Amino acid sequence: MRLRIVRRALPPASRQSALVAHDTKFKTYTMADDEKKRLEEAKKAKQAEIDRKRAEVRKRMEEASKAKKAKKAAEELKKEQERKAAERRRIIEERCGRPKNVEDANEDTIARVCKDYHSRIANLEDEKFDLEYIVKRKDMEIADLNSQVNDLRGKFVKPTLKKVSKYENKFAKLQKKAAEFNFRNQLKVVKKKEFTLEEEDKEKKPDWSKGKPGDQKAEAETPTTPAPAEPAAAQA
Repeated sequence: MRLRIVRRALPPASRQSALVAHDTKFKTYTMADDEKKRLEEAKKAKQAEIDRKRAEVRKRMEEASKAKKAKKAAEELKKEQERKAAERRRIIEERCGRPKNVEDANEDTIARVCKDYHSRIANLEDEKFDLEYIVKRKDMEIADLNSQVNDLRGKFVKPTLKKVSKYENKFAKLQKKAAEFNFRNQLKVVKKKEFTLEEEDKEKKPDWSKGKPGDQKAEAETPTTPAPAEPAAAQA
């Protein structure tokens, strides 16, 4: 037995109300999403504004700190310059004395002032010589102590090295290797002919093979015999 589903058609008023309710619900969801997006964008914009303001405040504080440090450094530099200038004036007054008023002074006063300055300069030169001698002696003592320390540690002062071409060292090494492989260079040179072979004498050609000069030499060496005299009877 088959069941038969019968679809009942809604009346036009109910269908219209259902469509209106569906549209209203969709619009509500859409408006909620738009509102949510708008709130998120507003929140992001607000956070960006806060970050921007914080960055501006941080930058302003850093600039103020840098300006403060620069001002403090300038003040310290100025104070240091003033202190050095005051120290310089004090040392000059201590060594040279205060300037003398010689505009209205007579000749004797000027001569006395010049003598005072001369004696002061001489004393300063003596002190300078003594200080230079002390400094040189201290330098020699320091150098001696350094050499002793290096000797105790086993470290010696490196000598001044000369600049040598790297190719020169390479060529020297190559020549050394070539000399090591050449065994003839290691043999002792003997100038005496005690150990020479007899083949050298054999290689010499005899005199008769040399031609006419040899024959002449042989004839010169053989004694000449006189011819026998004919008897007197035969002559008669």
